[in-house]
Amino acid sequence: MQALFNPESAAFIRDPYRFYRALQLKQPYFRTDAGLYVLTREREVKAILSDRRFGRDFQGTTTGGPDVRIKNPAFRESALRNMSRWMLVLDPPDHPRIRGLVAKAFTARRVQDMRALVQRIVDEALTNLEGRMQIDVIRDFAYIIPQRVICELLGITESERPEFLANIDGLVRLLDPLPLSRAQMDYANRQDQALTAYFERLFERRRQNPLNDLTTKLVQAEEAGDKLTAEELAANMMLLFVAAFETTAHTIGNGLLALFRHPIELARLKADYGLMLGAVEEILRYDSAVQFTTRSALEETKLGDAPFKKAQVAVVVLAAANRDPAAYEDPDRFDITRKNIKLFTFGGGIHHCLGNQLARLEIELAIGGLLQRFPNLKLSNPEDPQFQKRIALRGLVTLPATL
Repeated sequence: MQALFNPESAAFIRDPYRFYRALQLKQPYFRTDAGLYVLTREREVKAILSDRRFGRDFQGTTTGGPDVRIKNPAFRESALRNMSRWMLVLDPPDHPRIRGLVAKAFTARRVQDMRALVQRIVDEALTNLEGRMQIDVIRDFAYIIPQRVICELLGITESERPEFLANIDGLVRLLDPLPLSRAQMDYANRQDQALTAYFERLFERRRQNPLNDLTTKLVQAEEAGDKLTAEELAANMMLLFVAAFETTAHTIGNGLLALFRHPIELARLKADYGLMLGAVEEILRYDSAVQFTTRSALEETKLGDAPFKKAQVAVVVLAAANRDPAAYEDPDRFDITRKNIKLFTFGGGIHHCLGNQLARLEIELAIGGLLQRFPNLKLSNPEDPQFQKRIALRGLVTLPATL
């Protein structure tokens, strides 16, 4: 049965979707050797994301046992201790308290007000590509857009960004639903400590000199004393960057790869950029950067045919639900005019991604802008892409292209 779900195998990294389909057909409640349930069908994914019998329970405060990845329940690992304060892994009452504060920066109106900022960042990135024959779309473009947007939002200056960006990649691996090796954990701890020190300095500057940025707003809320502790403030600043940067960058890369692997759809888009918003939805559905999330049973219960013991963990495969034949006709077909797309890419329930509208805006302007500025763009080897060896996030290592 391990062949049905071995997310560390090279075959799975290359194309997880055929494995998801096998699970949907043969083992929709697949149980791993570690006792995790792997849920891949749309109906179970939809149900569990909004079911209050299931939560994140990262610290084990409800079930009595910490998240399955944490081998040290004393939380001596600084990165895991900080992660336990991320609103992404918290249940009520802490989750709505923190989310409600941060959500004010991501309302639909606020995001539309940011359109000019995102457009300027995209235009600058495209201008920097002019005159070059060859580029790596990931390194030279896809990473740059969300990185600069979130830095602008948080008020991280150009001179500070190298220090900040040098200490983020190890923390992304904390999102994988698998234990980290000792070396990976040590690396994440070092980065966590460096970022914590960086944010402490940034927060002090904002207390002394408030600006019109999200960092200032969060610092002011922390000083009010009833919204956010200093530790929660630093931890969720890290989360904002991890969530806003990597996922959007990978979606831009995955989306361009999908378009060039489907030249008819690419030609339709180039002929009518009015199709761009629909194309963004299909890109998000077809090859989601966010593949998994997890939920823990807060009580002994049952979901469909699967009995859950208290504290038992489910790996909820969002990307599989996005391609469930029960939800979509011909789900493995890439169609930028597909109707009635109901995404799980941004999760669901109380943990539905706060930044989903900002991510959509960045993807729309980045992909549309690149194709219009460089209409002769060609990917060098779209049939043999190299994906990163990660579990929760799916993204390309590199995407060589000629302009």
